[in-house]
Formats: sequence, C-alpha cells, structure tokens
Amino acid sequence: MHKLRYTESLPNYMQGLTNIKRATNMQYDWLYSHGCFHRHSYSRHFNCFLKDFDIKERIGFLDIETSNLKANFGIVLSWCILDENGKTLLKDYIKKADVESGGEDDRLIYTCISAMELYDRIVTHYGTYFDIPFLRTRALIHKLDFPERGTLYHTDVWKWARKTLCLHSNRQDVIAESLYGKTEKTRISHPAWRKAMMGDEKAALEVLDHNEHDVFDLRKNYLTLLPYNNNTRTSI
Repeated sequence: MHKLRYTESLPNYMQGLTNIKRATNMQYDWLYSHGCFHRHSYSRHFNCFLKDFDIKERIGFLDIETSNLKANFGIVLSWCILDENGKTLLKDYIKKADVESGGEDDRLIYTCISAMELYDRIVTHYGTYFDIPFLRTRALIHKLDFPERGTLYHTDVWKWARKTLCLHSNRQDVIAESLYGKTEKTRISHPAWRKAMMGDEKAALEVLDHNEHDVFDLRKNYLTLLPYNNNTRTSI
C-alpha cells in the first residue's frame, strides 16, 4: 500500500469528501491505495483521512413547518436550512401553484432534500422524532428518493438539552430565553396556518418568516451546547 506523505496535497477530485458512503469509485480507489500512520488505508481509517487533511463537515441547521403533526394528514408548508456561519439561508414555501397542481408539497419535499444533500450533517431540534421522519414519510408518499442510512449525519439539539441542561422544558424557545434572555421565535395566528395550506402567499410568507427565525435560534443553541456534547455519526 502506498503511504501518503502528510505534505502531499489532495487531488482535486478528493476535495470536499467528508463521508465515505458518498465516495465515488475514483475517490474510494484513492482512499484504498493511500494510508495513514497507523499503516492502514484511508478506506479503513477514514477518520484519519479527515484529520490528516483537516477536512471539516458542512453543517446545515434544518427546520420545517407543517400543517399537521402527522405526515399522512399534513403537508410541509415551508422549510429552511441555515449554514454553520449563519450567512447562507436556503428556503422554500408552498405556493398557490403547488396547491392547484394537486401535487400538494411534492415540490417542497424535492427542494428540501436537494438542499439537505449539500451538507454532511443536518442539525435539528426534536428532528429525530419529527422533522426527519415527517420529511421521509412525505418523500416516500411522493415516490421521491430520501437520503439513505449513513449518507447524512444528524444531530438533535433537543437530545443535547435534555442531557446537559436542567430546564422546565426543552423546547427551542425555552432554551434560548433561559440562556440568552430572548428568543427569535415568532407567533403565527391560526388562520394563517390554514390559509397557507390553501396556497395563500401572504400567509405562507408569514409561516416562512416564523421558520427562518427558528433556524437562527437552533444555530445559537447548537453552538452554545456543542462544548458539552459530541457530534456522533448518527444517521438521519
């Protein structure tokens, strides 16, 4: 097996690889034929590959808004993904054309999955039990490919809060209010939720605005609790 020198730079086609399950054949061949100081190939010691070349995960903070808490009754009204730097916000919301086409939220599910796949780790709040299963269910209903096990890592800040804090509630807004004295969370009237579901753009934009504020709270809570927790390779 060829031993890669630490001073050697990565080929262009290896740049950005952070998950071995997403490696192309060419990338896997390179990992197999190059090794770390443990005298193992990078295909076996992938963590060494990440460490040796200081490769960082691309992290996206995801939140969705839905018309119902169960995916066989409700649809996605909007989604947002904020990057780790808090500067790039990807988002989409339901439009009148979506409702009139009869496709319900199929376009939103497709755009959300496409955005998720730009990242290596998706961070949510209570996403283990809601956001991720909801999106997966809607994707399966619409016959869309959802990221398979191992292709995307997942961190649930709700689990972190339950383990490392002692609050009366582990809701995202409660964490923010308790730790920083305020929350980004906004309130939406009940009629706005119903109107958004029917394709009313003004109402849908109100839901989207609420959604955007939530991901900024999520990012702040994640960064605050990160020193007390580990990002594991738990899959979505």
